[in-house]
Amino acid sequence: MRSPQERALWTGVFVVLLAGAAAAWWTAERWTPHAGPWVKHAWRSVTRPPSPQPGDRTAHRSADAAKASAEAPPPRKCVQGTRTTYTDQPCPPGSDEPWIKPPY
Repeated sequence: MRSPQERALWTGVFVVLLAGAAAAWWTAERWTPHAGPWVKHAWRSVTRPPSPQPGDRTAHRSADAAKASAEAPPPRKCVQGTRTTYTDQPCPPGSDEPWIKPPY
């Protein structure tokens, strides 16, 4: 059980929160147009990573990696007898090149 002073304190906190919520609801048409853009900006900054800065080396590396992967030729599967080789070069003469289903 809680003491009478503690119950009075928590009751007061609850009443103040309830009054604040009622006042916010009652005056919502005045403050929501001003708070909307701020809330949208705050949500965007919390949920998205920061944009790369010009001097940031990690952003440069990730851009280079994305560029290199975009330019990479598709993989090839070369089958010669019982030997299977995966490469990005043309298959050697005398080997079969079956179609490879892309992972995406």
